[in-house]
Amino acid sequence: MEAKRIDQIVAEHQGAPDLLIQVLLAVQSEYNWLPKAALTRIGEKLRVPLSRILHIATFYKAFSLVPKGRHNVHICTGTACHVRGASRILDTAQDLTGIGAGETDLELKFSLETVNCIGCCALGPVIDIDGKIHGNVSTGETADILERYN
Repeated sequence: MEAKRIDQIVAEHQGAPDLLIQVLLAVQSEYNWLPKAALTRIGEKLRVPLSRILHIATFYKAFSLVPKGRHNVHICTGTACHVRGASRILDTAQDLTGIGAGETDLELKFSLETVNCIGCCALGPVIDIDGKIHGNVSTGETADILERYN
């Protein structure tokens, strides 16, 4: 984490404390997570207490206080996807990546998450990787899809 880069991100948001969430989003986009040193620096530059920043960073699921993989894999386990075999897709993804839901692999390649609904119920089961939707996924296709992100 470079203090200069954090300062630049804060400056891009006019150093305004009311833009804290946007600053946090920008920092997370840059580093793929919110390092404590970055949060401390943001607090200093915006004159916002670290406790308030941590409250916000832990409230919103979009933020992570631990390193995340380069590729965010979201497997829908909502009702429509569940009845079409989402649990088998999740099991296959866990076997292929070596991580469970809510985890990140040691190489920081993949972070695996389950979500209740992606909003593509007619395409279930669905895998969302870095915002790209893969629908009607079979267990056999799961390996091919993940391989594209190596």
